[in-house]
Amino acid sequence: MKKLLITAIISLCALQSFGQAKNWAIGFKLGDPTGLNLRKYGEKTAFDVNIGTYGWLYGTTRDYRSGQYKSSGLSVTASYLWYTPMFGDNFNIYGGLGAQVNSRKYYPDKFSSVDAYVNTISLGVTPTAGMEYFVPYKPYSVFLEGGLYTELIPDIFFVHPQVGLGLRVNF
Repeated sequence: MKKLLITAIISLCALQSFGQAKNWAIGFKLGDPTGLNLRKYGEKTAFDVNIGTYGWLYGTTRDYRSGQYKSSGLSVTASYLWYTPMFGDNFNIYGGLGAQVNSRKYYPDKFSSVDAYVNTISLGVTPTAGMEYFVPYKPYSVFLEGGLYTELIPDIFFVHPQVGLGLRVNF
């Protein structure tokens, strides 16, 4: 009985240590952009992808070039991140750089009474910084991040702040 108990305790400790080494995470990010979040962890780096909506957090109507955006759109963001633990292994800070592709309805004449729009695709860079807390002995983490989308095509240097709060399940 004593050997069985010792074996069980050692096995549980081994499982707990395996539980801390998660390589993938999937979750949901609320903010701008809002959507599905997927992350692949490396030793001190991570690759992060977010697919969702863009442009609703600060209001859907926004001046853009000579016209306006009047709705939210679709966004795909991919970022390469470097992270470091802070205050132990459960809390990380990170920063990195990525690319973002957006698709939105652009209304070229903001003074027109006719709502004629053009579907616009834009491409830009997204520097990102954030923090992530891994709940001890649980498979999930909570994160808060911010960045600054800077468009390169078609409206160079159009800037849009981005912040997000999210939850990921690590596996």
